[in-house]
Amino acid sequence: MAQDGTGHVHVIDDEAGVRETIAIILRGAGYPVSIYETAEAFVGGLDQATDGCILTDVNMPGMNGIALVRHMKSIGLDLPVIVVSGQADVAMAVEAMKAGAVEFLEKPLHAEPLREAVRIALDRTPAPRSPEAERYVRVVESLTRRQREVLTGILEGLPNKLIAHRLGLSVRTVEAYRAAIMERTQTRSLSELVRLGIMAGL
Repeated sequence: MAQDGTGHVHVIDDEAGVRETIAIILRGAGYPVSIYETAEAFVGGLDQATDGCILTDVNMPGMNGIALVRHMKSIGLDLPVIVVSGQADVAMAVEAMKAGAVEFLEKPLHAEPLREAVRIALDRTPAPRSPEAERYVRVVESLTRRQREVLTGILEGLPNKLIAHRLGLSVRTVEAYRAAIMERTQTRSLSELVRLGIMAGL
């Protein structure tokens, strides 16, 4: 298991305040941190970025997080990627994870989930269809049909209002289904729910 401070973190975000906040938190945990304003800037310095992990905003001008994940795979550089997303960018975060990102964090970022995501990324996630992935499949299969429909909408990045419209339900009913899904899956946040759905193959 990776411990705090045992891997280099490459932080990519077009917002200076976000970059600096992330750097302060991770440097405080002992991690060496390099920061970049754009994915292009990171790619331009790849000869110096051969270890550790990448933490990138998913929605940036120019090369976004999804394109970066795909570029890394195309050139055979196997650094784990954490994508950071606002509520409006959940669908992009899901697409990035399907492309190969290993973790997803939802804004606003908080110190402990951030440090934990870096630890997970440096340890890597289980391969698809590992025992843990199989457990996620069983959890999703235990949901009711309507709960799975709501979960599918969540993974598409749809707000509750649009999920309700699609399924012919009230927003309050969708909120109740969402709470029931999180209770059944024992997830505490949207990012955990997204990871579960991805690992289950949704």
